Amino acid sequence: MAKNIKRSLKIILPLILGVFLVWFALSKVSLDELYVYLKKADYKWIFIGLFLGLLSHLSRAYRWLFMLEPLGYKIKLGNSIMAVFAAYLINYSIPRAGEVARATIVNNYEKVPFEKGFGTIVSERIADLIVMMSIILITLFIQFDFIYGYLIAKFNLPKIIIAFAVLLIATLIGFKIIKGNNSVLAKKIKTFLKGLIEGVLSIFKMKKKWAFIFHTIFIWVMYVLMFYVTSFSVTELHGISLGTVLIGFIAASFSIAATNGGIGSYPLAIFAAFSIFGIAKEPSLAFGWIIWSSQTLMIIILGGLSLIYLPIYNRKAQV
Repeated sequence: MAKNIKRSLKIILPLILGVFLVWFALSKVSLDELYVYLKKADYKWIFIGLFLGLLSHLSRAYRWLFMLEPLGYKIKLGNSIMAVFAAYLINYSIPRAGEVARATIVNNYEKVPFEKGFGTIVSERIADLIVMMSIILITLFIQFDFIYGYLIAKFNLPKIIIAFAVLLIATLIGFKIIKGNNSVLAKKIKTFLKGLIEGVLSIFKMKKKWAFIFHTIFIWVMYVLMFYVTSFSVTELHGISLGTVLIGFIAASFSIAATNGGIGSYPLAIFAAFSIFGIAKEPSLAFGWIIWSSQTLMIIILGGLSLIYLPIYNRKAQV
């Protein structure tokens, strides 16, 4: 009973948060003004952004083949593509359920054991996390003076530095304690950390590691370009700097984890990031809604079609 309640809350709470954030975001701007921005948006750039987003998703599906091949499974590219789009769509309804669904799809249609398929998905997420951290470091380097000045003006920087130092020391002490501890919890943590490290190192052991690394970088370059190119659809955002784009992109990326697919939180994250640079809230929110709704519509259409076409595409294999 308790497990069912916990599972339901994991589904319901992010949806409630998403609905609240949609209302909150819309309350921050006049709907009439938002409509004006949407009406006068340059849809040429929106479609180019959609194309770049599509390329990133196709690259992700192709990259997955490199991870499954060393395990002895050569799955059809079509199944990989449809599994990826179906996973994105399912993540809009149930957080993180898309990854489970993706492994389940290749288990059903390609006979890849669920645990092995899911393990490769975890490994690729680790690779994505490394690239995301690299983007954050590049952004800090590009915008160091601005970010440093902003933190000085808004916060007590010495206290922030001390807090980070304390956190780092506490983490190192924690690792040392866990390393010498043989309790059940410590063993679970050590097993988890060992799995993460092995997942990262497995990337460099695979036969086509350089192709995998290329596609990983390509996926994230397409994400950033998609974000940057779509900004041209709003006239008021023309000429924004690369640093501004990167900070907006990072904020928007983290917002996706807050709610299902960034429902409601995505435009607000962009508005919060752009406001640091003095960009008005109306064009910021308008851009947030434009990029989120266009990319979401693509996922809904392609994800829905994938779920419908998967059994048809694999009908011969099921006979």
